[in-house]
Amino acid sequence: MHEDNVRNIFEKTGAMLSGHFRLTSGRHSDRYFQCALVLQHPEYCGRLCRELARRFSGEGVETVIGPAMGGILVAYEVARELGVRSIFTERENGVMTLRRGFSIRPGEKVLVVEDVITTGGSVLEVIDVVRKAGGIVAGVGVLVNRSGGADLGVRTESLMNVPAVSYDPEQCPLCREGVPVVKPGSRQV
Repeated sequence: MHEDNVRNIFEKTGAMLSGHFRLTSGRHSDRYFQCALVLQHPEYCGRLCRELARRFSGEGVETVIGPAMGGILVAYEVARELGVRSIFTERENGVMTLRRGFSIRPGEKVLVVEDVITTGGSVLEVIDVVRKAGGIVAGVGVLVNRSGGADLGVRTESLMNVPAVSYDPEQCPLCREGVPVVKPGSRQV
């Protein structure tokens, strides 16, 4: 699937937002990707996740994992395409962890997925969870990579690369202009 096709899906569903946003990292940006607006459509979710799965087929992936909230549907659909199980991590007392009886056995080959990354912080936390459990990280697959090339230390595949301009809140020109800031994501900072 070509990146233009991915961009078209995001535009068609209204998932590429413009305004003044506080990102999960705490940084501010004039652009936000509300992937839930894409993932609410099973046809689009399936097409995008099928492409991520295709990029990792033949790699011996045994489990697909994603962080709650954004990575849950992506992990499920990619796992379905690969014919393997799907699990997710959650924050407990601010720390990314496996809950709900999920586990990773030593040596298990795990693919980490996410809907969108900006700094890569949540994905790095999930990678750490996998490694601490003794799992082997097969790579990272993301729908939208707005990090500008963050090094996650493993093979990373993204369906759409959109370098994002982001600011420390203290240097944010939108704040200086008095534009109200919105926090549309699942995690409040």
